[in-house]
Parts: sequence; C-alpha cells; structure tokens
Amino acid sequence: MLKVKQVSKIYEGKIAYRALTDINLTIDEGEFVGIMGPSGSGKTTLLNMIATIDEPTTGEILINERNPHILKKEELAQFRRRELGFVFQDFNLLHTLTVEENIVLPLTLDGKKVKDMKEKAYEIAEKLGITGIMKKRTYEISGGQAQRAAVARAMIHTPKLLLADEPTGNLDSKSSKDVMEMLESINKTEKTTMMLVTHDAQAASYCNRVIFIRDGKFYSEIHRGDNRQAFFQKIIDTLSLLGGDAHDLSSVRV
Repeated sequence: MLKVKQVSKIYEGKIAYRALTDINLTIDEGEFVGIMGPSGSGKTTLLNMIATIDEPTTGEILINERNPHILKKEELAQFRRRELGFVFQDFNLLHTLTVEENIVLPLTLDGKKVKDMKEKAYEIAEKLGITGIMKKRTYEISGGQAQRAAVARAMIHTPKLLLADEPTGNLDSKSSKDVMEMLESINKTEKTTMMLVTHDAQAASYCNRVIFIRDGKFYSEIHRGDNRQAFFQKIIDTLSLLGGDAHDLSSVRV
C-alpha cells in the first residue's frame, strides 16, 4: 500500500540540514501504523513527503504502486483528493461553514451532486455520532466534536490512506480516547490504511505497530499483539530509551 524506499531529505540553505536519512518503511493495506520520536526527529518531514506536501531529496515513495511526486500539478491535486485523507492537530475546519459543509468539501471539489453529497455526509456522520451538530458552525462545537468532523471530512471520499498528524494534540484525555477509538474502529470496519504521527503514547497504543525515528533515522519498531495496555507500556519504555525533552512526550494518560 505504502512503500518508502531509501528516502532522505536535505533542506538546502546557508547550512544544509539533513532531516531524514535512508528511511525504509512499508505499510500494508489495512494496517494502522504509528510514527513516534522526539521533536526534530523527522516525523513530520516524513509525513509531509508521504502527503505530497514535500518531496524527498533522494529515494522514492510509492502509494498503491504509484509515485505521486512525478505527477503533474493537476494530476497530483486529484491524486491527493482521491487517494489520501488528512486529519490535523488543529482540525483545519473552515469557520465560515457549517459542520456539514466542511465534511462535504472534498466532494464539492470533485463536482458531485448536492443530493449525493448530503446522503454521504449524513451516512458518515451517523457512524461517527455527530448528526446532531451538522448544522452548527465550528465555533459552536467542542474540540472533540471538531476532530470527529475533521475525520468525517477526511473519510467522506473513502481514501486509500489516512494520514493523521497529532490528531489528539489539542484534545483533553476523554476526547482524545474517543477520537482514537473512532480511528481504530474505522481502520477495522472500513479497512482504511492509516498512518499516525504522534507524541502521545496513549494515542499510539491504538496502532497495530509503532515505528520510532531518532535524528532522522529509523530507531526501532514494536508490535501491538493482543494487549493494548502492555503495548502502551512498551511504547513508554522505548520513548524513555529514545531520550528527548520531557515536553516531547505528553503526560501519561491510561
């Protein structure tokens, strides 16, 4: 589903900065994979390259056997819209629109019929438990609801790959748990492949496996198995070995 082959990223400038070095990563269809590491380890750089926001300096990235980085501008925009879904820390919802209008935005860009869009929006809103807030503006809802709306928008065009960047970063522990349970459920029922970049060990414990990056290089990888609580503890232990400042790791929430 996703193949990252020998990818490096160097940012040119007065002093060239190497953000990633020879990263290899394969995510199979239907997998839910977490990426963790201290601030500055290269997690977001990796996510941005997979999201086609940034380009690798060397190596290649294949999504469904296609390299999006060689597509022309219009093809790339279409690829991003149809193949990828995005969930961000700050929700990225448009405040001038209602929740419903935010959710159908990707379909609007593809010129779908209003009736079809509405049906699809309410179908997904029901699954995510947000039908009651569809007519509200984004400033009238809670952070947890806003993130659910953002997930609904990311999922409405049934993307092959959902990329989540710190999706629980602005949420309290209850909303955080709700959002991660929801992503886990979507991963299982819709078989959507997911990649999550996070500082939060609790959020990462919902993944099938977690890959750790340090100083732009692959550090280690751990698998979940049946016991999420034991997996959570393994994540905490690996993070403590990884080092990094205390603020890099969110407070432990079990």
